Amino acid sequence: MFNPYLPYPVRIAEIITETEDKNLKTFKFVFLNPEDEEKFSYTPGQFAELSIAGKGEIPIGIASSPTEKGFILFTINKVGLVTNHLHAMKVGDIMGIRGPLGNWYPWELMEGKNVVIIGGGFAFTTLRSSIVYMLHPDNRLKFKEIHVIYGARSPGMLLYREELAAWERRDDIHMHITVDATKDPGWKYNVGFVPTITEKKAPQGDENTYGIICGPPIMIKFTQPVLDKLGYSHDHIIMSLENRMKCGIGMCGRCNIGKEFVCKDGPVFTLSQLSAMPKEY
Repeated sequence: MFNPYLPYPVRIAEIITETEDKNLKTFKFVFLNPEDEEKFSYTPGQFAELSIAGKGEIPIGIASSPTEKGFILFTINKVGLVTNHLHAMKVGDIMGIRGPLGNWYPWELMEGKNVVIIGGGFAFTTLRSSIVYMLHPDNRLKFKEIHVIYGARSPGMLLYREELAAWERRDDIHMHITVDATKDPGWKYNVGFVPTITEKKAPQGDENTYGIICGPPIMIKFTQPVLDKLGYSHDHIIMSLENRMKCGIGMCGRCNIGKEFVCKDGPVFTLSQLSAMPKEY
């Protein structure tokens, strides 16, 4: 019988330090059992619980795309007991992954549409999954124009810098990278907060354009009015929430907003859906 609380055993295959403060690392995991990898069938936007025996587990968005085979990626911020222990682990160490959990971005609805991805800070992880998914040769023709607006505090705090540069060289995606401030004379991209760059670079909203937003609450707060100004309808603005998630399957009641459970009914909601919920998020 399937046990939703039982994690799949995985091995750390690679660890990449992403940011200059060394607080954000990307972990590449491989499943110990090939059949577990087949069972772990996910879609961009979902998350999983990373578990370490004797320490606990944490919900983390999946950073890899299902088009990337043989491994799964998570980019993890060092902020608590479990993440501190994980950051001290080494290549070859064994731990657990439980999932995939939650819903995902509405890819079927976005087919044939323009997609604008707006991200800030380390919340860019599930957005990386989405970009890799959309750019895959099997999927790219399903979508029209793709715009990505991504910002961090400084150049050294940007995630996936080699991939960002590779995406910018492509002619089938529009990259708008920005930092809050920099003294780097070699910086060739935008300088300014994400909402400001969104107003300058994002296309006008219409029935053929969807916006996906994932970032810190302050960024989302000031980006939403910009999208309103650009004409995006609230059912075409898609957000991913984090709200005290614990069990990941809607049993513990830690993450409910009214009758909705962020871990089970979300974490992906449209702005229209969020507007109908109690203002607890």
